[in-house]
This record gives sequence, structure tokens and C-alpha cells, in this order.
Amino acid sequence: PSVAPIKAAILPLLKNKPALVGKARELYDQLKKRYNVQFDSAGAIGRRYRRADEVGIPYCITIDFETIEEDAGVTIRDRDSTSQERIPLDQVMSYLSERIDGY
Repeated sequence: PSVAPIKAAILPLLKNKPALVGKARELYDQLKKRYNVQFDSAGAIGRRYRRADEVGIPYCITIDFETIEEDAGVTIRDRDSTSQERIPLDQVMSYLSERIDGY
């Protein structure tokens, strides 16, 4: 992950739901201050995962309905293992920092 030019992709689950897109944009704006991140809302979520995998983006962060309704955090998908974890929204920066920067 440390050598990948784009560190993470921010993916709202649906592009026609303003609440999802708004929360995803907030996270994108926060992360782009420190990392080179990409925002993608075009097409099905599986296709967006595949596009990110092809480009070599190590982490995909999905904003879904649980994020905005229950404040249950976001889903972070690891490219190499394809495993997914739910992380509280306020811990995304520290999660990425630990895995990308090593601290």
C-alpha cells in the first residue's frame, strides 16, 4: 500500500441518494488532505471494486445506508485479501495511517 499512487477509493453505495454522496464527499475531502484518494460513484459497486483493483488501489471505503442511518461506520475492503471490515467513520484516518504509513 505504501507504493500505490492512489491509496484509497471512496465509494458511495448509490449515486442517486444525496445523503450517501454527501457523507462520501465529506470523507473524501478529509482524506485528500493527507492521501491521494479517488471518488467514484459510477456503476455498480462490484464494478467499482474491480476498477479500483485494476488500478492498484489498496483500499476501497464504501459509504452505505448503515453509515448514515445507524452511524455504524464504513466498510473498508482490502484489495489483496478482499476482506471487508466495518470501521467507525472517525477512525478511518487512523486505520489508513496504520496500514499505509506503518504508524
